[in-house]
Amino acid sequence: MPSSRLDRMRSSPSSDWTIDDVSALCREHGIRCVPPRGGGSHWKVSDPTQRDILTTPQRRPIRSIYIRKLVRFVQAVMEARNAKA
Repeated sequence: MPSSRLDRMRSSPSSDWTIDDVSALCREHGIRCVPPRGGGSHWKVSDPTQRDILTTPQRRPIRSIYIRKLVRFVQAVMEARNAKA
């Protein structure tokens, strides 16, 4: 059984992840992922359940620190949504 993208990112944050992977993960979890505007290079990841906005550079490959932050952000969103349910 193939593991989820979130599980793969969690277990291997140093893989060759791209901004397309980040965007797909956000879509899978209903999290907003907005491309840069006005010449910037960082995508903004946000959710109403979280106070912080995560920024992720679009250069490739995305460094593992950003993938780890994204995994923590998605987990926090899932926990916040489960607490409301």
